[in-house]
This record gives sequence, C-alpha cells and structure tokens, in this order.
Amino acid sequence: MNAPVTTSMPRALPAEHRQRLMRIAREVSFPEGTRLFEEGGHADRFWIIRTGTVDLDMRVPGRRAAVIESLGHNELVGWSWLFAPYIWHLGAEASSPLRAYEFDATTVRTICQEDPAFGRTVARWVGEVVAHRLQAARVRLLDLYAPYGSGTLR
Repeated sequence: MNAPVTTSMPRALPAEHRQRLMRIAREVSFPEGTRLFEEGGHADRFWIIRTGTVDLDMRVPGRRAAVIESLGHNELVGWSWLFAPYIWHLGAEASSPLRAYEFDATTVRTICQEDPAFGRTVARWVGEVVAHRLQAARVRLLDLYAPYGSGTLR
C-alpha cells in the first residue's frame, strides 16, 4: 500500500535536503489580510507556514475570487516559482496573522541545478503539492459552480 501523499515540508523532504533548504530561509511575518501574491504576478519566492493560515484563491470571471484551499502549519505556499515562466497560477492572502519561512526562488532553483539529487527531491515535493492543489481546485470549483446533480451518472 502506498503511503499517503503529504504536501508539508517536514515529511516530504529527507532531513539532509530539508536542512539545506532551511539554511537559506528568512523568517517573515504578515498581518491578516496581506496579499502574498496575485494570480498572474511574477513568482519569485515561496513560503513555508510556521503559524497562521493562508487562503489560496482563483479569479472567476464575473464573480469574486473563489477560495480554493486554506493552508496552515508546515505547508508550502506557492509552487509557480519552480516552473517557467514563473507566473503565479493562484492568489494568496493571509487569513490570520502569519509567520513563515520565506525562500528566494532564484537561489533555490540554482541549488537545484547544482545538486541534481536535491533538485529531484524538491521537484517531487513541489509536484505533489501541484497535484494536490489541482484536485482541491477542481473539487472546490465543482462545489461552488457546478449545477446541482452534475456529478451523478444519467
């Protein structure tokens, strides 16, 4: 049986890679309501939540942004920094006071290129996050906008 997929950093990265990543972390904090990034903006950093929560949202034409998922302790905020053209695919807002570790995307990508084993591990971790967020977005958007009964077989 496969182990459950986790998108949080402590369980997703082996200790040596986690320690290497944490050496370049910068501690930051944001008040509730702070926009960390906007969909379509340049993805030049990412965060791992220490305390607080972040809501990921998606613009929906003609409606207010839909909250796709809420993230908490030890979860990765942002994955678009790893994939060219480095443009945010979602938006993010602190939904409570937030303390996080912040990482410079260019620095992490450089380390990934210089150390292929580290790069593969980070890419696998971020890939798992992307897969999880895609499924969460799909489910949330169906909950919000699909006609009643659209998921049933006819």
